[in-house]
Formats: sequence, structure tokens, C-alpha cells
Amino acid sequence: MFIRPCYRKIKGKRQAYWALVESYRTERGPRQRTVAWLGKLKQSERAGIKRAAEGKKNPPYVQLQLFDQEDKLEPEWVEVDTANVRVENQLEFGGAWLALELIRRLQLDELLEKVIPRGKEEIPWAKIALILIICRLCNPSSELHIAEHYYKSTALPELLGVPDEKIYDEKLYRALDKLLPHKEALEKHLKNRLGTLFDLEYDLLLYDVTSTYFEGLCEGNPQAQRGYSRDKRPDCKQICIGLVVTRDGIPLGYEVFDGNRNDVTTWQEIVTTMEKRYGRAKRIWCGDRGMMSRENMEFMEAGDRRYIIGASKGTLKKFERELLDEDWQVIREGLEVKMCASPDGGKETYILCRSRDRREKEKAMHERFERRIDEALQKLHASCEQRKWKKEVIDRRIGKVMAKNSRAAGLYEVVVKEVEGRAVISWRKNSAWREWATLNEGCYLLRTNVRDWSAEDLWQAYIQLTEAEAAFRIQKGDLRIRPVWHQNEERVQAHILVCFLAYVLWKTLQQMIQAAGMGDEPRRIFEELGKISLVDVVLPTRQKKVEIRRRCVSRPTDHQAILLDRLGLNLPRQLKVADQM
Repeated sequence: MFIRPCYRKIKGKRQAYWALVESYRTERGPRQRTVAWLGKLKQSERAGIKRAAEGKKNPPYVQLQLFDQEDKLEPEWVEVDTANVRVENQLEFGGAWLALELIRRLQLDELLEKVIPRGKEEIPWAKIALILIICRLCNPSSELHIAEHYYKSTALPELLGVPDEKIYDEKLYRALDKLLPHKEALEKHLKNRLGTLFDLEYDLLLYDVTSTYFEGLCEGNPQAQRGYSRDKRPDCKQICIGLVVTRDGIPLGYEVFDGNRNDVTTWQEIVTTMEKRYGRAKRIWCGDRGMMSRENMEFMEAGDRRYIIGASKGTLKKFERELLDEDWQVIREGLEVKMCASPDGGKETYILCRSRDRREKEKAMHERFERRIDEALQKLHASCEQRKWKKEVIDRRIGKVMAKNSRAAGLYEVVVKEVEGRAVISWRKNSAWREWATLNEGCYLLRTNVRDWSAEDLWQAYIQLTEAEAAFRIQKGDLRIRPVWHQNEERVQAHILVCFLAYVLWKTLQQMIQAAGMGDEPRRIFEELGKISLVDVVLPTRQKKVEIRRRCVSRPTDHQAILLDRLGLNLPRQLKVADQM
């Protein structure tokens, strides 16, 4: 669900509201519907929601004030030249202020001050690290761009008390070096703090792997290797990142692997690392079929660990009879599941899943690839009739066609013969392959050693892997973890750590807006509150060369005020600056 700004007329007056909109699927495609209208809360409503959210207990956090509150001082009256009132030095305020609020609720600033002790440096490294994290969340860019352009265009110098002339690229690079050694302490702290704030459960852990590529040769980084690229950049070196998240998508930890590392070889390492860090509780590990191997299953069973994992597509052949039976359990419209015993008599349970949408997708793919192969074979046949081709040349061309359309390659039995020095091509379609492909379209298989869950519960747990995939999309899209420009191994790992911390802030805001009943899309909140600015209002007085300068936060719009009200955030009105004479 997401929110959309709108206006409604109430008793003849135009009032701002947010529409809470839900996207849902129908047979005719995706549709949207308005679930609720969100306006400013009345005092009684706010108190009721607060009591319900807190369960009549003390709140897990309170908003600390950024600045001393001097709003209640007695007013001072001065004659002002209204003809020459002006505004100067407009700065971006909302995004940086919101990020700092999230950091303080997570007590991340306190932890950084604790683990990175103050030395002889003029600016504490903990504050420089905060600058990196906030900038990655608000405007992801290089350290050079932060130092030369972005930092001074925001209110961060005022919010953090670090002048913009003290920030330069080499200092930001050194902050990365100071931050990296505390990766494990940061992950532990955030896990505990997030669990306290949002009452999270860590009974189900979801694991997935992605890759991110480099610009440059990366000769000084042994982890930078060429491998399978999820970014479709096989021309670049890359690293692999394994991420563990909860069922709510809250990141628990991550590890960085060599770029040519196969997914299946990372499973045992990540499980062992997380158990060493957080203990061996009765958790259930969930991974896709890329993590499945006999060694990994034996490792899980030997340690009495529970798992839900995708099975290989080839394993479906062992369940042909079950696919033909009609005793399916309907989970929702267009989705059916069925629990099956292990075909080899083992302790595992298999869950057959059949999706209507997936069947339509795979059917369209098979038809498209079949059509491409038909067209390619017809062209090759016509070419062979027009001129003499060697058999070896035609074999290579057929192999190339089949490799590009592998999803339908098994349908064809192609024979190439050489007759009187001329290659002759013929082919036929395998009806048995087509029957099997039609039967298993839209079907996939899960395997588990969890025995006290229903088929629906197991499928619901496995489908939560989309949370890990969504985490990668956000980090690659909104937080721009790629491409990596750093060449040094430690700097690369520190860059990934900063992206990880920024993603934790993203998910923290998502949990807050879900608790406030505003959907689950933080992106719109960042965009809207990021428009709030900080300006210097200059008021010339009757006295010559005497001006009153006030640094003020712009008044939020009606829609921004609703968001702040629902999130329980209090926007400061002014920041103190010295009056200029």
C-alpha cells in the first residue's frame, strides 16, 4: 500500500488529505482502490492510537529536541523596514532532519561515539560517519560530491555542528576506515534496538545473494572477480553480497564474498556466522533453490537446524503423479499447494506449488522461444538450399540458436547431415517434452524438515523471500550501492556497510509508517518531507546597518503537516545563528 496526496471538500472548505491506496490483482490486471483517507489527527484520536500502539505501556522511544526550546520567551518588538526584507541561504532541511531523527531513535549516534572514541582529531570520526550514512540515505553519491557540493547545500552543518569547510573527500575516506572495524558491533546493536522498538520476531531468517559491479580494474582487491552478474554487466568485475533479513524485511546482517563465488557455497558460512553472532536459537532458515545442495542439507540436518528451501526444477519429475492428481489445497485465487512425502523415503517434506499467473508467464515464454527457434531453423534450412555449407558451421549456428532459447530447446531434435558436400538440416518436435512442459508450467517445489507447519504456512514463509529481493532493489536503486568506484578492499567493504546502515534507516521509517497506518512505502515520505527547507530571513531595522537574521524552517504544507502529525514528529521552527551587524 502507498499514499497519494489529494484534496477533499468538507463543509465547503478545501482540506488536504492523503489517500491510502492498495494495489491488488484481478483477472483483468492490476487495479488500485482507496482504503482510507488520512488527515490530521484530533487530540482524542492521537491519544487513542498512542495507547493502542504502546499497549498501555511506556513508549519505547521519545523524540528528543534538536535545539534548545526558546519559543516561549517574551516577544521583542523592533521596527523593521518591510520594503527590504529578504530571504537568503536556502538549504535542504527535511531529509537530513528526518534521517537524524531515525538515527537518534535507533541510538546509532550514541553507539558510534562509544565504539569510535574521540582522539586528537578536530571533528569526531563518529560525526563524519553520520554524515556518510545520512548522505547515502538522502542523496546517494560519491564522497567527492558530498564534500564539494551536497553537504554545504543542506542543513547538516547546523544539525551536526560540523562546518562545511571542515568536510573534504580525504576525511570522508578516512571515516570509512574508522567505521569498518565495528561492523559486527553495529549489527548486534541494531538487531537489539529494532527488536525493542518494533517487537520483531527472529524465528524466520531469509537469505539471498546478489552482486554489484565495479568501475575500474580493481587490481588491489582480491574479492573483485568476474562471475555471474545479476546486473547484466559481465564485462565488469564484481563482488557478491549475502544478506539475511527477517520476515518483515529488517536486515539482520550481511557478508561480502568473492565475485566468482557460487551461491550454494555461501550457505554454510552465513548460517555459521549468524549463529556465532546471535546464538543457535530454534530458527527456520529460508533460501531459494540456488542454495540447495546435498552438502548443505546434510549440514542443516547434522546441526538439527530447520529450513525451508526451494528444490531444483528437475526434482519435479519425481512428482509427476502428484501433479496429475486433483487433491490440491487452494491458498488464494490462482494458487494451490500440496504436501508430499519424500520420494526416497527421507525425513523431508516436499510442498508442490502451482500458480496460475506463473503458468501463464511460463507458457508465454515457451511459445516465444519456440517461435524464435522455428524462425531460425527455417532460415538455416533456406540458407543450406541456396549454397553449400559445411556441417560444422551449421552445427555451431544451431548450437547458438538453442543456447539463446534454452527454455524451448528440449522440444527439438535436430539432425544435420552432409550430402554431396552440402549440409542438410532436418528436425522434429518431441511430443513427450511438450506434454511434460505443459504439465509443470507454473509449478515449483519446496523442501523442508519443518513438520509442525501446514502447507499454507510453509508457502507463506517461503514467499517472504521477496523481502530479501526487495532489499536488494532498494539498495541498488534508491541507495545506489552500484557501481562501486572504490578500488581498495577495505574501502569497498566500508562502502557496503554505509549502504547497509542507510537501508536500516529506510526500514525503520517503513516500520513507523506502518504503525501509523500510512502503508508501507517510505519513498514517498522521504520525497515529501525532503522538500522542507531552511532559510535565513533578514530583517533590516530602523538603525543603519543593523539587521536581524533568523534562520527559520519553512512552514510545512498541509500534506507535510499530516505526515509529521501521524508520525509524531515535531518540526523545529528556528535554528539559532548569530546576528550579523
